[in-house]
Amino acid sequence: MLNPSTAMSVEGQRCLCVVVLLIHTVTGAGEGPSSPAPSTTVRVDQNELTVSFPPLEDLYSHTPEKQFGTENNTVVTSQTGSTALLPCIIRNIGDGIVSWIRRKDYHLLTVGLTTYSSDQRFQAIHLQHSEDWTLKVRFVQKRDAGIYECQVSSHPPTSIFLRLDVVEARAQISGPTEKYLKPGSTLRLQCSVVQTTEAPAFVFWYHNSRMINYDVERGINVTTDPAQRLSDLLIPAASVSHAGNYTCVPNNAVPASIYVHIFNGENPAAMQSSSPSSIADRFQCLLLISTIIVLR
Repeated sequence: MLNPSTAMSVEGQRCLCVVVLLIHTVTGAGEGPSSPAPSTTVRVDQNELTVSFPPLEDLYSHTPEKQFGTENNTVVTSQTGSTALLPCIIRNIGDGIVSWIRRKDYHLLTVGLTTYSSDQRFQAIHLQHSEDWTLKVRFVQKRDAGIYECQVSSHPPTSIFLRLDVVEARAQISGPTEKYLKPGSTLRLQCSVVQTTEAPAFVFWYHNSRMINYDVERGINVTTDPAQRLSDLLIPAASVSHAGNYTCVPNNAVPASIYVHIFNGENPAAMQSSSPSSIADRFQCLLLISTIIVLR
């Protein structure tokens, strides 16, 4: 156990070491981290007390390097009419400012959360304390396809590039473009949505210009499975009133049509010769003959 005089001596040496440490730090403060000093050791011989100081460069806190959490050359696929989200995750952004640039025309879209483009479909999305700076594109059009740059202000600026691919979804009704049925037959039409990146929010069926999804009293049943991108139209006992043009219209997709003939006593071949296209051809032929007769 140390006697009082020895304890006071040790305590004084410790105070001396603290003073030396402060002097060491202050005298080197003007040099900054660009002028590091080697490790310094101070020995107090009386009690073999040794204090080692780290290099000055270790006394300065360095700002962590910015890193992108989104992989460069990421591809995002979206369909026309939908909303595209282009992610840009940035770690240790510090005071950096994020800008989005459309590369094909070097058009500045957003800076921070401000939209600089006159096209208000473009918007930067960022939640507080989040590392994600997403570019949101509403009502995507085919012309939106291309390369987009997510740039962080620094010296020099750092960037990653993302590619937006735009597909055009379309409806497709199975079978030929014309159907021929007898009265009382079952009419079944199946519509699938192809080249789509998301399930359709709705699929409407039209008979000529009338929407028939809910025409149960007319014997029409429509069932839709959005997850499977399928919609079925069923008429158990078709009548002459069910003849006409049927169109499948999914949201954000090109519609598809089919023409249904309900023949009563007339064979399908005769009905086919009376299809809308053949009737138009006959009309043009009759008009030509009439013109020739008048000229003569």
